Amino acid sequence: MRIGPKYKIARRLGERIFPKTQTTKFVVSGMDARSRSNQGGKSKRRKTMSDFGRQLLEKQKAKYTYGVSERQFVGYVAKARGASGKAAEKLFQLLESRLDNAVFRMGLVRSRAFARQAVAHGHITVNGRKLTIPSYQVKIGDQIAIRPGSRDNGIFRDLPEKMKEYAAPAWIVVDPATGDGQIKGEPLVKENEPILQFSSILEFYSRV
Repeated sequence: MRIGPKYKIARRLGERIFPKTQTTKFVVSGMDARSRSNQGGKSKRRKTMSDFGRQLLEKQKAKYTYGVSERQFVGYVAKARGASGKAAEKLFQLLESRLDNAVFRMGLVRSRAFARQAVAHGHITVNGRKLTIPSYQVKIGDQIAIRPGSRDNGIFRDLPEKMKEYAAPAWIVVDPATGDGQIKGEPLVKENEPILQFSSILEFYSRV
């Protein structure tokens, strides 16, 4: 999925959804929703936003956060609604369980965009086999690793040093020396993306 100018998109959505917008410059620009809230101010656009507008905004934030197309997102929503349990929680788990997101959560790369690139270019293996599908759904027990021939690639430069200070979410266990990981459980909503409102996203798709 081609995303476009990330800083401009993050300003429009009012959230730090890309690594390059998680900076002091973005916060002091006043375009970050959390900084506006701390300052006791709200933009005129947000004061007058309808329920549908808020739901659309949440959907756009999730799409850009995970880097998925509208067609893919509709598919995830359909699967979440058809699954047992809470649909909002299932939607979160489907997005978090993408292989590119798992690579990002393991701390192997600094963004989901780099994770997508790493997977698509054949740098990642799942259970010992090279897999080039970023949307592949990882499962409990899956072992994810950097392909031996790719360990010297620049995208993984200084990985052991970086891994010393990285804490992966509880559902993934990572060896800091090698970067190898294993899926140990299901993603938990409270652990990762508090800025995303998955219930609002489902409400949006129930109205269109």
